[in-house]
Amino acid sequence: MKKIVDYLLSGIYLLYFGLTLVVFHVIQVICFHLFSRRIHQRSVHWLNGFLLHGLWLLGTRLRYEAKTELPTDRPIIFIANHQSMFDIVGMIWYLRKYYPLFVSKIELAKGIPSISYNLRKSGAALIDRKDGKQAIVEIARLGKLIEETKFSAVIFPEGTRSRTGELKQFAVGGVGILVKKAPHALVVPIAIKNTGRLNPKGIFPLNSLERLSWVALPPIEPKGKTTEEIVESSKAAIQAELLRTQ
Repeated sequence: MKKIVDYLLSGIYLLYFGLTLVVFHVIQVICFHLFSRRIHQRSVHWLNGFLLHGLWLLGTRLRYEAKTELPTDRPIIFIANHQSMFDIVGMIWYLRKYYPLFVSKIELAKGIPSISYNLRKSGAALIDRKDGKQAIVEIARLGKLIEETKFSAVIFPEGTRSRTGELKQFAVGGVGILVKKAPHALVVPIAIKNTGRLNPKGIFPLNSLERLSWVALPPIEPKGKTTEEIVESSKAAIQAELLRTQ
């Protein structure tokens, strides 16, 4: 019976999802060309707010918690675990005060209404995972951008999604570049839970009645620490939070 409900509610949500992408694509174009970068990013925040809260159609329960009040007068590097595309939807909405920009694979910059447009226009680092030099240049550019604008960067050091929810090895390279190019940035780990259970087999069907959470953990001051120490501290904090909430 639940599987039937999942198929029915997934169809309703995905129709809502697609229409929202199309409508906000037009809104983004208008905001980008007629207003400022910040106004464009605010339209992106609202896009993701609609996508996130549309999950209520599936009976999904959403939770965000910040362990510490984070500053808005310096850039932030958010380090998160990665389970699903819905990780990003929640992060953009809940962290909107910090104007998050993502390290993303370049393939996503084409063909998806709203999402591809935002990746191309926001300043996100679009990396070709087959071209290490290009990836370094893009991440370095993003680091310089957040240093200048006091926006934030989001990076998933696991690289690809964890299908089981278990943490994979965290790579240090991208984080190291961001820290180097944004020397005034604060590092903040984000623990994301259960998003992988929402869509374990792709976009359809989605599982109803899931509980999703995003938790911003206490920040790490990178000064005086190696990149390896920063990454390991972030991973340990995320792991502890995931175990705590099981």
